[in-house]
Amino acid sequence: MNGGQIMVVLIVLIVVVAGIYRSKHGLDRSAWREARKMRKYGMMGDGSPLPNAALPSQREEELLREVSDLRERIKVLERIATDGRGAAALANEIESLRGPQD
Repeated sequence: MNGGQIMVVLIVLIVVVAGIYRSKHGLDRSAWREARKMRKYGMMGDGSPLPNAALPSQREEELLREVSDLRERIKVLERIATDGRGAAALANEIESLRGPQD
């Protein structure tokens, strides 16, 4: 075998081993990419920081709090939208969730 053939065999072997590893650990391509992205940014799957990750800056902490708040608002809106109540009850519920006006 010449050098080119050996290179092709090695590439095929690497791809096969990677496929076996992903299937053994239950990672499809999108989950694998997501896991890689989370490791890159120092976050676990639930959005919490990795134990050995660098501490986030104040701006990052603010953004994480804001994202958490927005997720909670979305949950409330989804609950309101799927309850099947009338329009008046829906408007009252939205007004009550807005809280006191400053």
